[in-house]
Amino acid sequence: MKRASVLLTSAVALALLSGCSSYRPAPAAFHKALAEPYVLDSGDRVRVTVFEQDSLTNTYSIDQSGYIAFPLVGAVAARGVTVAQLESQIAGKLRNGYLRDPDVSVEVDRYRPVFVMGEVGASGQYSYVPGMTVQKAVAMAGGFSARGEQGSVDITRAVNGRVMTGRVRTSDPLLPGDTIYVRERLF
Repeated sequence: MKRASVLLTSAVALALLSGCSSYRPAPAAFHKALAEPYVLDSGDRVRVTVFEQDSLTNTYSIDQSGYIAFPLVGAVAARGVTVAQLESQIAGKLRNGYLRDPDVSVEVDRYRPVFVMGEVGASGQYSYVPGMTVQKAVAMAGGFSARGEQGSVDITRAVNGRVMTGRVRTSDPLLPGDTIYVRERLF
């Protein structure tokens, strides 16, 4: 009887530890992405200003294909480029027979949302604001549920065209498009 109890305890401990073995800390590239220039993607909205060209100055949404529909020049690829690269692309296209020396400025008007799932008050999609941390996003989602793990969360993030998931502290910063998953705590 005592031996069966020891075996049962050992099996439970092994099962708990094997569940922890799936833990993978966030890869280095995951945190490195925070220091790199922001890369545009679908869901972002940009404000394009063309100096002395009021008819071209407007706000443009990046569609699901990764393009903005810009007057005169048509579709301009915006997915995977920085704001400075998009400025250069638009200026180059306008220089091709439309304007002599276009002065183009681009800024992000609205970032793509973050998604909060798991043990929170109200899972869903929330607007990203610069400087947002995991804790602020969870607060927007109604806070942690009574069973929510409050020390760390799992974040899924696209980095250099690859989707990565890593475990981070709640004080860590977020990027637009991140998906936050709040796990259920064990005890």
